[in-house]
Amino acid sequence: MSEQAAALDCDVLIVGAGPAGADLAARLAAAGVAVLLVDSLPDLAQAAFSSAAVPWSTVERHQLPDAVVAARWNRWLLLGPGEDRREWGAQARGPLGAVLDFSALRRCLADRARAAGAGLWLGWRAAAWRATADGACTELRGPAGRRRLIRSRWLVDGTGQRRALLGDPQAAAGPLVCGSGVEWLLQVDQSRWQAWAERLTFLMGSDWLPQGYGWVFPMAPGQLKVGVCRLSDPGRVQPPLHGLLRSVLTRLDLADADVLDRHGGLIRSTIRRREPHQRGPLLGLGDAVSTANLLGGEGIRHALTSSEVLAPLVLQALAGRPGALRHYGPRLRRRLGWRWSLSGRLARRTWLGLDGPQADLRLRRLLVGLAAGADARDLSALLFGYRFERYGLRALPYLLGMR
Repeated sequence: MSEQAAALDCDVLIVGAGPAGADLAARLAAAGVAVLLVDSLPDLAQAAFSSAAVPWSTVERHQLPDAVVAARWNRWLLLGPGEDRREWGAQARGPLGAVLDFSALRRCLADRARAAGAGLWLGWRAAAWRATADGACTELRGPAGRRRLIRSRWLVDGTGQRRALLGDPQAAAGPLVCGSGVEWLLQVDQSRWQAWAERLTFLMGSDWLPQGYGWVFPMAPGQLKVGVCRLSDPGRVQPPLHGLLRSVLTRLDLADADVLDRHGGLIRSTIRRREPHQRGPLLGLGDAVSTANLLGGEGIRHALTSSEVLAPLVLQALAGRPGALRHYGPRLRRRLGWRWSLSGRLARRTWLGLDGPQADLRLRRLLVGLAAGADARDLSALLFGYRFERYGLRALPYLLGMR
């Protein structure tokens, strides 16, 4: 990597303007840090794959404006296995959560970073980097073949599951469990939209989607997100996701809806999250250090948690205490909690094992047990808070593989 090109200096270079990268840039810039945030996309509205369902506490915690909230929800609807239908409502008023407009969210957080003083370069990617005596030197490639070398005290990999700078973790950290998803944004008439409004709907069971699940989420009036995802199983041939999604649309009587957008994405995460979070001046953020949870395919709020944890430690490091960053991985594990690895093991058991009538029967027994006396808030505590212990003996046999 030659240094003949002109170099720019900054305290922190963040590669990847996803929610975590933009949030970290805003936090650091607001504290007076010289931050440069770069992203390979020329427009943050592109490649906006995320089902983006979050509990309402996430909207409040991060002060997200109405412009990024596509819909509010206060009910859960589970379809399957087979023709089973279970619905949970909440007695209290007010939303339980939101479905976010992911592209609007990314633009909002990037605008916050710029308003705080961070630089933002779109259409630039990190081609290579190396450690230097005082930090890192990163080669960026931009529009029309432009090239810049950026010298920074710290370099942050916020490129998501690609881990463009960190690379994949070594085997000692545990295997990367991989999943893939496809989602279409549909335009429907008002009566059909109303049937799915104000609820998160999940499609579960091997006849809906072997080794995975599907969903229907409301967006703006007249628009629905419909998607399918599954974990990868190297031991078998899995049918194409697009064909499975078309089958789902037919079964839901949505096959004739106009398709406004088609997109897809990958999730790759370790179960125990023991991979290194730092390599010299390089720090991992969000999905690059496995903050995407495999049970529900969640990424946004956990990636934002990694930004919350990392920001004060970077400030300490810039103030002359670089050893503070040794606490990053342990603190993030504590914030995510002990239920994290349990939910990952449950995800692998549930989705990879959901491949036939016997698996459907186990899932049906679990859902019957969970439905007894529960409302939508209880289900949110389970699916967003991973509070399996609330269900005690009803869930334990399933978690241990006894049902």
